Parts: sequence; C-alpha cells; structure tokens
Amino acid sequence: MLENREGQRVPNVTFRMRENNQWVDVTTDDLFKGKTVAVFSLPGAFTPTCSSSHVPRFNELAPVFFKHGVDEILCLSVNDTFVMNEWAADQNAEHIRFIPDGNGEFSEGMGMLVDKENLGFGKRSWRYSMLVKDGVIEKMFIEPNVEGDPYEVSDADTMLDWLAPNAVKPHSVMLFSRRTCPFCARAKGMLRDAGMAFDEILVGEHVNLRGLRAATGSESVPQVFIDGQLIGGSDKLAEWLMANQ
Repeated sequence: MLENREGQRVPNVTFRMRENNQWVDVTTDDLFKGKTVAVFSLPGAFTPTCSSSHVPRFNELAPVFFKHGVDEILCLSVNDTFVMNEWAADQNAEHIRFIPDGNGEFSEGMGMLVDKENLGFGKRSWRYSMLVKDGVIEKMFIEPNVEGDPYEVSDADTMLDWLAPNAVKPHSVMLFSRRTCPFCARAKGMLRDAGMAFDEILVGEHVNLRGLRAATGSESVPQVFIDGQLIGGSDKLAEWLMANQ
C-alpha cells in the first residue's frame, strides 16, 4: 500500500554523490533543513516518461516555482550517482538537482520502494511528487497503484496548480524557420525581447518543405505556434505580442 505521508518528516538518509570528481556525502538535512523543496521521484534515469515529460516540465516551470516560494527542485531515482549525473547532463535541466538514491534507502523510508523485477529493474521508486518544508512533507501527489507506470498526478503542473493556482505559466512556443531568413531572425528577436523561450525547427534540416506545408498550410517562414495555435509569420507575431504582452 502506497501511504500518503503528509505531516511526517522525510527519512533521515545520507546520499553518496559525485561532485567535481569527488565523493560527497549529502544528508537529508543538507537538502531540506530550513528550505521549501519540491521533490519528484520516478522509476529510472533515461526512461521514456521520465526523460520526455517529467523532468523537462519541472525544469520549464522551475522559475515559476521559485517565484512562489520554492527554494529548490529535486529529482530522485533509485540509480547510482554516475547514472544520475550523466542523465542530468543529457537532460540539460539546469534548474533541477538530481539525487541518487542508489540503495533505495530514501524510497524505502518513504514507503515508495516497489518491485520492478518483471522489467529487469529490481527495486525502484514509485512515481510521486511532494512539497517539503523544513523537512516536513506538506503535500504529496502519489500516482495510482495500478499496473504499469501511471503518470497522472505527480507532474509539475499539478503541483504548481496546488501551490499557486493563479500562477502565470510560460507560453509554449515553436517556430519553423530557415537559417538565412531575415524575417525568421526578426521573429526570434521579438520572442527573446518578450522573454519567451522557444523551440526551433529548421526547414531543410529538421523537416522538409512538405512537412512545413502539412503543419502550417504554408511554404513561407517563419511560422510561429504559441500554445498550440498557429500565429503565422513575423508580422502576425508582432500583432500577437502587441495584443498579449
């Protein structure tokens, strides 16, 4: 049974970590004492949902968490420190600290150590998130105890919606562009000036003209999407920014 431990202290554990090519002992007091910390724990480094959704969204929303009183965000997994360090580098998640629960002691103390032997994983952490204040668990979001690897409530948005229901989240922005396109450079400059991070798809490198036409109905660039809505080229983007900033 996966127990909700709100109101209880986190387990007293020492994590063996590698920092700057040296072994370092990091205790739960080091991580939680006097701080407000958002923690999310997951089955394994480099696994699909963890790498594609769980870590990236917490990293994306981290500045909003920090604005609303969170001092640090920790990602915890039953992996050794070498694996966690490589995964942190691969994820480029600069706002998250990756914690190796190599022996599963913290996960076991939380009552979240589960058997994943059918996948060849051995003992791993169940997926959950929690907000911890000065070492005491204030809120937990535990995935339902069903087969597989559910990902329904331990995500960053669920925690942020509980912590700060009226928080303004960053827009999701993507644009199709070409390297030598002056209108594309203008669009990217406007987005940067507005403080809006974006992902870029280069036509002719990441996708061909057919893909651009299929996605946007146009063969011209840039083509900007914001929160799933096609805005259009640089002039249309300027109009959108004028109306929404």
